Amino acid sequence: MWDLDGKDYVDHLLGQGPNFFGHAPPTIVEAVSDAIGRGIIFGGQHPLELEAAERMLGVLGWPDLIRFSMTGTEAVQAAIRLARAHTGRSKILRFEGQYHGWLDNVLIRPGTEGWEAASAGQLAADLGESIIIPWNDPERVRREFERSPGQIAAVITEPAMINSGAIPPLEGFLESLRSITAEHGALLIFDEVITGFRLAAGGGAERFGVTPDLATYGKAMAGGVPAAAFAGRGEIMERLASDTNHSGTLNGNALSSAAVIAAMDLIESDPPYERIEDYGTAVMAGIERIAADHGHQMNVHGFPMAFHVSFGKADVTDWRTLQSLDLDQYARFTSALVDAGVWVTGRGVWYSSAAHGASELADVLERFEAAISGWPTG
Repeated sequence: MWDLDGKDYVDHLLGQGPNFFGHAPPTIVEAVSDAIGRGIIFGGQHPLELEAAERMLGVLGWPDLIRFSMTGTEAVQAAIRLARAHTGRSKILRFEGQYHGWLDNVLIRPGTEGWEAASAGQLAADLGESIIIPWNDPERVRREFERSPGQIAAVITEPAMINSGAIPPLEGFLESLRSITAEHGALLIFDEVITGFRLAAGGGAERFGVTPDLATYGKAMAGGVPAAAFAGRGEIMERLASDTNHSGTLNGNALSSAAVIAAMDLIESDPPYERIEDYGTAVMAGIERIAADHGHQMNVHGFPMAFHVSFGKADVTDWRTLQSLDLDQYARFTSALVDAGVWVTGRGVWYSSAAHGASELADVLERFEAAISGWPTG
């Protein structure tokens, strides 16, 4: 990636995740260019939307029906609404540090008395139906269901906590969510806006072998073109045709649909996952090794396609243990990385794409070393 002064950067931010196939992947550009010449939005279903739906369902494997939106935030809201409609309940159980969009009923930050509204102008009362607890603790989940019998409509979670630290689920945790929700008549929603098509072709559901009732998708599903979706079991999704509203003029527009089809083509015809695993694994190992060579202890954990980097050392299992790392120092170090030609976010998450290869690997490690060699120890 190049800036206006002609300086180049190895991009590990990837537009906050959507550029899973790199910048302007030719297959997706060509598909969108062809679609735009035949109309963008029609006020009704069209063949590209149907094909995109069928292709996504085929790659994912588990859902019966799918519905398109424009952003992950919208998809999450629709899934929550469906869960409440289907169960007749109002409460949503969720987890500390996870991001499910920017709207009033989901945007949170840590406060002096627990989790609170995160933005000026946000209605704090809209968080009143949320139960927010630590992640990776199945017994706490069970206790919350016992404290609120017949009130919890759904548990919503990232199957892997990518947005806030690339934290994997502990063995058995997702399985426990599946069994607890089923036992109590609640739904399990996977927020796969980041993990979908990134951790595997079938997302976190495939990688961890746990099937939710509903799931949301975005980011990688259209290779950088704005698109999102939610999918799930037929008897839940069918409510959209009767009593549960989901609106949006641009939902399923021709450009997004064409991009989704092209992205599914890439995933099925030339699966990038082994290449990304190899590349990301090499970057993760290189960062730890180079940092140690220069007297720094760095914690690198997560997945080759989405990992977290910070100063310090910790066994990170949830948002709270993530805070034991020196996140502030890493945020400051980001400026040195950018100066050295590595484009990353200050919160520590690095994304890898299908477009990264041998030359990017050599450059990113060389530039990381240039940044860390001038960084003070102690």
